[in-house]
Amino acid sequence: MASRRSYGSYNDGCAAAHALDLIGDRWTMIVVRELLLGPKRFADLQRDVLGIGPGILTRRLQELTTHDVAVRRRLPGPGGADVYELTAWGRQLEVVNSALSAWAVQSPSMPFEADMSPDTLVLAMRTHARPVTDQPGPRTVSLTLSDSRQEAPAPVHYQAVMTADATVIHRVAEPGRADAGVAASTRDWKACVIGGTPLTQLPGISVTGDGAIVELLVAATSLRSADSSPPGRHRG
Repeated sequence: MASRRSYGSYNDGCAAAHALDLIGDRWTMIVVRELLLGPKRFADLQRDVLGIGPGILTRRLQELTTHDVAVRRRLPGPGGADVYELTAWGRQLEVVNSALSAWAVQSPSMPFEADMSPDTLVLAMRTHARPVTDQPGPRTVSLTLSDSRQEAPAPVHYQAVMTADATVIHRVAEPGRADAGVAASTRDWKACVIGGTPLTQLPGISVTGDGAIVELLVAATSLRSADSSPPGRHRG
């Protein structure tokens, strides 16, 4: 198969054109998206990026590492697995991912009812996260999401910290100590933070600890609170 000619080979010196040479191929930004919250094994990426074949995933990862967008490294310890992770430069693509999302929701063919991976859903929350100014001290929520697209999915854990300066959410290996905990499928959690369905109407979402703190997280990251767009037109 002949390789695609780069825009630079046509004497196009535009930086945006060069960016498309680096990340413009099909699946590339989707793979990048699934690495934005931390490293993953090849098998993890194949699980999380539905529809990608192993050959295409191998090529996209090779391209990302060749261009220094990502690196491949071995985890320490006996039996350590190889993982892929973004470089510091590659992690700057989170703002690109957020900008693409904000632009794409204006599309009349946006598949609003489709499911999202756990990391994709948390990235949407991070894009619209706002500080909490009416609470003394930090408030923390342990968030556990199960991928609705998978059969018997392994739970993925996140920690959210809300302060008067910012609301930040990170992926973590295990649930940490928190003021409250919430466990949900990605479908239910998307219905809450993107669709605006109240927690009380989603019995599949399990809340432990201080439920008011979970409501605070929803308010700080809900797409309905972030803008005044009509239902079904919220950024994701």
